[in-house]
Amino acid sequence: MRRQTATSGAAPAGSSRNLRLDPLSLPVRFDAHDPRADGYTRQIELHRERVVLRRAVRGMRMAINVRVSDFTGVALRGNDEAQSLVLVHRDPSLSVPLLISTDGDELTEAWTIWSEIFALPQLDEGARKPAARRRRSNAIRTRRPKFLMRRRTAMTRELPVHRAEREIIARN
Repeated sequence: MRRQTATSGAAPAGSSRNLRLDPLSLPVRFDAHDPRADGYTRQIELHRERVVLRRAVRGMRMAINVRVSDFTGVALRGNDEAQSLVLVHRDPSLSVPLLISTDGDELTEAWTIWSEIFALPQLDEGARKPAARRRRSNAIRTRRPKFLMRRRTAMTRELPVHRAEREIIARN
């Protein structure tokens, strides 16, 4: 059995190793690239039920605790040269890389294992189409314009008198 070090799969400086996490040995802690964080790295703790992201931005340290059920799914991203397996969140800065590889068979096998462990769907982002343009819904569109509301109608009619009111008027 292989031990995971403090970097747990994150390649040390100067190394050509790719990120590779073992889905069967959770929890795991590793460093990942973050362009917004100080030092361009963030520390990720990956558990079966939750993910903890630790990073510092402009000297302010923060830890973000996210439930695994809040993630959208496990997606396969990349081009023909190198692809990555990512735990996808609605907020792209909270997405977590799981595996980077060029071997297609290894990626598909890991893809199914990660999605089963987290009970999340497999997302194929290569086949994703842009969303259809939504029609605007305007609540005031069907209202009459303001200047028409101020106008009076051309003919003034007398109000209809109901039968009961005629009888009352006739008796007086």
